[in-house]
Amino acid sequence: MNRVAVLVIMLMLVTGLWSGLVKAVEVPPADFYVATNGSDEWSGKFADPTPEKTDGPFRSMERARDEIRKLKAAGLAADKTFTIVIRGGKYSFKQSFTLDSRDSGSLHFPTRYIACPGDKVILAGGPSILPDAFHPVTDASILERLDPTARAKILQADLRTLSITSLESFPVKFQGTSTQPELFFNNKRMTLARWPNEGWATIAKIIDSGACPREGDPKTNGGVFEYSGNRPSGWDVETGVWLHGYWCFDWFSETIQIKTLDSQNHRITLAAPSLYSIRQGNPSPRRYYALNLLEELDSPGEYYIDCAGSLLYFWPPEPLGNARMTLSTLKAPIVAVQDATDIILRGFIIEASLKNGIEVSGGSRVFIQACEICNTRELGISVSGGTAHKVEACDIHDTGTGGIILSGGNRKALTPAGHEAVNNHIWRFSIHKPTSSYAVQFQGVGNRAAHNLIHDAPHQAIFIGGNDHIFEYNIVHDVCMETDDCGACYKGRNPSCRGNIIRYNYWHDIGSPMGHGNAAVYFDDGDGGDLVLGNVFFRCGEPGRGSFGTVFSHGGHNNLAENNIFIECKRALGSAPWSDQRWKNAINGGEDCFWNVKLLEEVDITKPPYTEHYPGLVGFMDPQPGQDRVNRAVNNVFVNCTDIKSGNWQVNFDNNWRTDHDPGFINMAENNFRLKPDSEVFSNLPAFEPIPFDNIGLQQNELRPTLNP
Repeated sequence: MNRVAVLVIMLMLVTGLWSGLVKAVEVPPADFYVATNGSDEWSGKFADPTPEKTDGPFRSMERARDEIRKLKAAGLAADKTFTIVIRGGKYSFKQSFTLDSRDSGSLHFPTRYIACPGDKVILAGGPSILPDAFHPVTDASILERLDPTARAKILQADLRTLSITSLESFPVKFQGTSTQPELFFNNKRMTLARWPNEGWATIAKIIDSGACPREGDPKTNGGVFEYSGNRPSGWDVETGVWLHGYWCFDWFSETIQIKTLDSQNHRITLAAPSLYSIRQGNPSPRRYYALNLLEELDSPGEYYIDCAGSLLYFWPPEPLGNARMTLSTLKAPIVAVQDATDIILRGFIIEASLKNGIEVSGGSRVFIQACEICNTRELGISVSGGTAHKVEACDIHDTGTGGIILSGGNRKALTPAGHEAVNNHIWRFSIHKPTSSYAVQFQGVGNRAAHNLIHDAPHQAIFIGGNDHIFEYNIVHDVCMETDDCGACYKGRNPSCRGNIIRYNYWHDIGSPMGHGNAAVYFDDGDGGDLVLGNVFFRCGEPGRGSFGTVFSHGGHNNLAENNIFIECKRALGSAPWSDQRWKNAINGGEDCFWNVKLLEEVDITKPPYTEHYPGLVGFMDPQPGQDRVNRAVNNVFVNCTDIKSGNWQVNFDNNWRTDHDPGFINMAENNFRLKPDSEVFSNLPAFEPIPFDNIGLQQNELRPTLNP
């Protein structure tokens, strides 16, 4: 090697270029390659274009998929694992990338779509917007509507130059999401122009509650309320102003358009009724914020879309420069897998869809591994039907209506699906629908979520619907932070859904004091037949004005809390039992529970397999006056808890233990709640089993080489 070559290599090492070249030659072997500088006219056999650019990788994932389909159809792919490696860059999709039964592998020979290790491979549901698409605002009528301090900061872009023309305005009323595109700047969701810029305004006075559709009210009039201050007087209601609010309860929010605004009397009339009307359903003040107002585009990071004119107005949070800007337009999942088996998707960044990031339906053994799913309007990943699908080592964040749904199995036959969500980090998963948007949602039978880290949500984090699901070895914290009458893990309103296990999880810093109360684990409206085992609860739940506890049962019975540790919880176990009459009403289909349908038509709990699998259901439909309906607590430890129980929890201190001091944790000050071998717990509760505290949460492995909580 001559001296010039040595100097060049040294320069590369200093500047980092050498590592980039090494990456380029460390592309793993594959059957086909895809790259942003490829061509669908090429063979796809090379990771990079040939020097003369006569062959190289494909340009699109669809082209690679179709080539494999040809090989399979020709019978040339038996007993073969196909690997497609996608090189770094952004791939924008106008329609979903779809895989179906034609793309299936087999148990020992899966089909693999893999992002090139070391490359950032982005699959986006919308086009990029270049900085030169933006120009200063010159329209006098628009400038007049803008805040004087913002006028020089606002830029506009004509979306027609991006072939975006058919933009839909918001519906009069909706919960969660709309169909308008969203703007992302350097991978951060920008804020649709709103007031106040942060937090909430509160209703000064309810003038007219309006109709209540939830109670069958046939009227359609929206509510009327009085607002404080003068800010709304500057809004142009004719162009459309919407209010997102908690109009009655602090566990249900809606967005409703303003019909009229009386600035003289400070009154707003909504264009449609809220589901529960405008009422003081929870103790805290009714709250709302206004969105989609050009007049309120007054801070960096805010934007407004003029649907009629296809114009985007934006106050960039930073100089445009080399910023990466995306406008989400795809009204479908970015990746959709239907009725396929043995497919692996690994290492992608999935972002900016107006629907879900990935949808898997039917089929078997579709594995989604080490992907980052973010900035979707709805869910991160939806798994429905089929068997043995797995979401593993993914980071899912900043999604609109939830993280992962695992739905599958046959509830009539109690046949499990065996889906899993393992070792995922899920946070900020309820951006657009702050209530009932879950990090993990179970439906069906026999699915599992384990070793996940879940945090940062205004409302609930886990929903359990169905039977025999397992939620284990997870960490859940800082959820239920802005809502009331809720639980970090929620299950209820259907006693046929039972046999679920919530075990070996660490829950901490759950809930905020808003009045009614909240919990870490919430069994609602007659729910029963589940197990809470081996969990550590630290500073979880607010008793509020009612009977809430860290583990809370509303109306139900036959739940078991066993071998748990409660630390500095205001009330560890809470319940609000139902009377004989209320229980009888629910059995007959009343109490807004519809048990006559849920227990006898959707499934039949009076016959096998239910009566065999769940002996506690024998005689359930024939409740007797005065019968015991209790929940049991066995072998639990209560450390510095203000109160132990309320309601119908059976807590016998022959097999439970309460203490006001450190019982022998490894390091209580550092929140390491593993018990020392000589802990007092074992002498006071000889049957207490050590909780595997060190094994809870994310696990470092090949798919998650570093932990990034």
